[in-house]
Amino acid sequence: MTATPPAKTSSASTHQALLGTLKDIWGYDEFRPLQDQAMTAVMQKRDSLVVLPTGGGKSLCFQAPALRRPGMALIISPLISLMRDQVMQLHRSGVEAGCLHSGQPQEEAWEVRQALAEARLKLLYLSPERVALDDLRQLLGPSEVSFIAIDEAHCISMWGHDFRPEYRQFRELREVFPEADMHGYTATATREVSQDIVDQLGLRDPLVLRGSFDRPNIHYTAMPRKRAVDKLIEVVRRHPGQPGIIYCISRKETDRVADQLSQKGFDALPYHAGKDSEERIAAQESFINDRTDIIVATTAFGMGINKPDVRFVVHMGMPKSLENFQQESGRAGRDGLPAESVVLHSYQDVMTWKLVMSEAPPEMQRIANAHLDKMYAWCNATECRRSLLLKHFDERYPADNCRHCDHCSGGFVPVPDSHTVAQKILSCVKRLDEAHNAAYTTDVLRGSKRRAILDAEHDKLSTHGLLHGESREAVEDWIEQLRANEFLAAGEGGALSVTRRGWEILRNRKIAILMDRTSKPAKGPEASGDLTSDQQQEFERLRAVRKELAARDKVPPYMVLGDRSLHEIVKRRPKNLIEFSRIHGVGKRKLNDYAEPFLDALWQRQSRPRFHRSEAEIAAKKPDAYELFDLNVPLEAVARQLGLENREIERHLTSYIRDRGLTDATLWVPTDLAEEIEAELEESPDGRLAPIKKALNHRATYLQLRIVQACLRNRG
Repeated sequence: MTATPPAKTSSASTHQALLGTLKDIWGYDEFRPLQDQAMTAVMQKRDSLVVLPTGGGKSLCFQAPALRRPGMALIISPLISLMRDQVMQLHRSGVEAGCLHSGQPQEEAWEVRQALAEARLKLLYLSPERVALDDLRQLLGPSEVSFIAIDEAHCISMWGHDFRPEYRQFRELREVFPEADMHGYTATATREVSQDIVDQLGLRDPLVLRGSFDRPNIHYTAMPRKRAVDKLIEVVRRHPGQPGIIYCISRKETDRVADQLSQKGFDALPYHAGKDSEERIAAQESFINDRTDIIVATTAFGMGINKPDVRFVVHMGMPKSLENFQQESGRAGRDGLPAESVVLHSYQDVMTWKLVMSEAPPEMQRIANAHLDKMYAWCNATECRRSLLLKHFDERYPADNCRHCDHCSGGFVPVPDSHTVAQKILSCVKRLDEAHNAAYTTDVLRGSKRRAILDAEHDKLSTHGLLHGESREAVEDWIEQLRANEFLAAGEGGALSVTRRGWEILRNRKIAILMDRTSKPAKGPEASGDLTSDQQQEFERLRAVRKELAARDKVPPYMVLGDRSLHEIVKRRPKNLIEFSRIHGVGKRKLNDYAEPFLDALWQRQSRPRFHRSEAEIAAKKPDAYELFDLNVPLEAVARQLGLENREIERHLTSYIRDRGLTDATLWVPTDLAEEIEAELEESPDGRLAPIKKALNHRATYLQLRIVQACLRNRG
């Protein structure tokens, strides 16, 4: 792919304005990798393609600039769950946003259309079919489009893992909005797919940004699917009470695994397209709202689920591509805390996916088979999984040992004399006339006397029993490794044959390296991260507070505060609102809505005693009061926090308005009332407040009168 010049360095004022937006709205103190450049491209109206991994902060790359630019950003996404989730989070942060999609309640759609008619929205999310079915100009009314963002942009490429023909229409948006810049965002795209996205969207001199696909907080493991449920339970037990997603290829297996987990006492629900809509919605909402720990689902689940605290993702069958795997496994640990991904696989998964794709056009089948081969090789690799995964996305891992995959953390040991073992397996395949599958070949190598082997007189082969002391699981795993590394091939019905590379081993070229798994898979990360036992108990107490607040506000718990924020709270133990405002993820709105309940729980306070304070003590609180006013903390909360009376806080507020030179009284006084007070003050001969209060029929407090008066004086 051709290189693109970097985005122009943003001016100091633009940089600080964007940082201010991140802090005020989302509570973030700094940009994540490439966010600054991506936002700068939007601010400079330059087309862009941004490729960042799941959890890399793609949404902020268009949300933050949308709040700084005039007009409304148009966001197109196929993920209805994600659209609704992001709009809800924006509303919780005080941002005007809306979405339109199929299946939306009429009342909700009417409210969005009304907001469009009044040009109130800063972001409008549209599903692809809405773009196709509606006259956009008529739909948007007077709202002016500032820019267009295409989420999940890889769907436009036939070479990607999730091609959607309807995405090809988006290039026509250039004709509808010729002045609007366009930006593509995706979590999974090779350089070939990235170039195709640029071409298909018709991006003009785009800035192309590719972030690292590395997710260092995720521990990767891949194991044969023998004793799959036992291995699954071992993973689940490492994460008691923690959210997890388990993916299955078929609906039948989804129901079976969910039932098996429930019988073992785990809190699990199934989710797949065979369930009716109400049942699916109920399962999804139960998981999102922390009422259910585990969701067992087909791979459709999770597209657009923005739950950041998923601690593990288990695939009960091989994903159909490394792109799918990167996206699905990436739903774990979006908050940056330790998480793990486990794949349980067999060659049968390859055959299953090929059957699923059997009715697709030949070219699509060819592309899908190439994806399957790479995924199969990754599952059976005996080297660093992180390094191989990054290599697929044209990225080199800078170290020899990542320490966070089953290979690098001690999950494998070399097979003694692996070259000889490989020769025995390949020789057996030849002696069987390359006509039998892996299971049958394993039985012959282990010396089985079952009827089919005796009837075929394969017990008389020189290779019969050559590996009689080895376990079935070990031998089948070695065969999988040879097949994944192209020393063996599988034909119709799974019949094994020796490849050209395999013949090199038989001719005594020592190139085969087989690995044995240790008796247990390498232990994944601790769910608690680096918390001490006392901190973990406090974390659980704060989780309970979060759940109560979420139920009160009818939002998912992670929209109150994420696990990362709670971890930071128990480690830093903020004592007041000012210190709480410095916690990651705490913006102005969340500070006002949630800080005090968490502080009370953290310090186990029932109430804050009030004490008589001297004038000197009141004056000493002035800097803290100013900082809290800067954070838009309500006056009552400031008074409680600083242990002052309301009248004492009111004195600090009027001096704050004077010292800061503020002229907008509507931060504290309703707009209509502020305008009435202004009119009365301008007509007053002496500025005395008592007559004005009376003239307004006592609808204004003396504090409101003093606020408006101070703002008027600052205007001169």
